[in-house]
Amino acid sequence: MLTPEQRIELHGFNNLTKSLSFNMYDICYTKTRQEREAYLDYIDEQYNADRLTKILKNVSDIIGAHVLNIAQQDYVPQGASVTILVSEGPVVEVPTESTYDESPGPLPDNVVFQLDKSHITVHTYPEYHPYEGISTFRADIDVSTCGEISPLKALNYLIHSFDTDIMTIDYRVRGFTRDKDGHKLFIDHDITSIQNFIPDEIKDQYDMIDVNVYQENIFHTKCKLKNFDLNNYLFGYTMDTLSESEQKEITESLTSEMDEIFYGKNFLQ
Repeated sequence: MLTPEQRIELHGFNNLTKSLSFNMYDICYTKTRQEREAYLDYIDEQYNADRLTKILKNVSDIIGAHVLNIAQQDYVPQGASVTILVSEGPVVEVPTESTYDESPGPLPDNVVFQLDKSHITVHTYPEYHPYEGISTFRADIDVSTCGEISPLKALNYLIHSFDTDIMTIDYRVRGFTRDKDGHKLFIDHDITSIQNFIPDEIKDQYDMIDVNVYQENIFHTKCKLKNFDLNNYLFGYTMDTLSESEQKEITESLTSEMDEIFYGKNFLQ
């Protein structure tokens, strides 16, 4: 049985543009300049242009794209960027379920979908507070596709590719295509929330907020880790080397930083 979306006969090419923006933040407490420099060196090594290229190639596989061109760059003193141009690729394995279902996409075992023209980009931004010992790593990934498939199917893999304290995810469908009678279609699939494309085991780990503008086909989800373990935010040592007052002070500093990023505003100290 075909779904209503699959029964739509189009006039020409499906030229809807579907764009996914995935922003992740990793936060660390670095007490000294040496710790900060060591953390930034670790981030630069962990998320250098070569590794980011491998991640984006796997995204291309998940959405069934053929890589046309890759541009990558490591920056001095920190950061990296990768841009991949892709075109329609062969379908290695045809999915039996509907591609329109709201469900998490696969990890990169095989190619399951197909698209026509697209680009995938990633930029990284290591950053640190000048006085308070907070270091932050941000990665921005954009996946833009034309045609039938949704880049949301790559979201599951992207989440698994980064150590993420906070995620900000945007999805938007732009433009229009036409059916065979010339009627405009501004979206070709049902969607109620980006959260439906995130696995349950991931959703259990995060507090999530949705801000959606359904009539404009704009969807926004913010996620912040629920459980806070100070050991996960100390670089090169553990909390048992700190006094109770130091643990409390660092915890307050880190949680305040995370709340400000999550809510997108500064809080009075």
